[in-house]
Amino acid sequence: MDAQCDQLCEAMDVFVEFMETGDPATGKRVRAMEKDGDDLKARHMAILGRAFATPMDREHIYRAIVTIDEVLNYAKTTVREVEALEIAPNRHMAEMARSIRDGSNALRKGYAKLSTNPTDTETDAATARKSERTTEKVYRAALTELFHAEDHVDALDRKTDDAQANAMRYVIEIFKRREVYRHLSNSADRVEHGAGVLHDIVVQIA
Repeated sequence: MDAQCDQLCEAMDVFVEFMETGDPATGKRVRAMEKDGDDLKARHMAILGRAFATPMDREHIYRAIVTIDEVLNYAKTTVREVEALEIAPNRHMAEMARSIRDGSNALRKGYAKLSTNPTDTETDAATARKSERTTEKVYRAALTELFHAEDHVDALDRKTDDAQANAMRYVIEIFKRREVYRHLSNSADRVEHGAGVLHDIVVQIA
């Protein structure tokens, strides 16, 4: 779990960089790191499948492996959406990405404590959950701003070709950015789920 969490957090640093800069080379690095994450997940699944006995519930280990991988999966799909839709990341996307990175770092701290001080991981689980709530707050603010289209609607009243074209471009922009926001929200949901798995493990150990 330490190895998988370390790999996730390293990738999330690059993901944040992409959301702050929109640099295509950085996006390519995120995609490559997600592939490395898939390979790591597959190795861990194989180890789990061969294990005669496990230090905690086998299902919890399985859920942890899958959930951590899913956080990075959604990060990769977010990058691909940005690239496919040909839009530039904005401040909302960068803020959500940073919040997801904070939650991922909290998961890494929590899982690292399982072998030494498991009862102390509840704080880290709570921090990871908080990152999801922070991301959702930014997500709702971003949607509110995105759909604030009065200026474009008013422009249509002037019935000029330019006004109609600008309004149509903004409508298309709404749908593009909403897709990216949704992927970021889904990634944050997986962080929260990872915190839930961590909490379940702690309860079982206690």
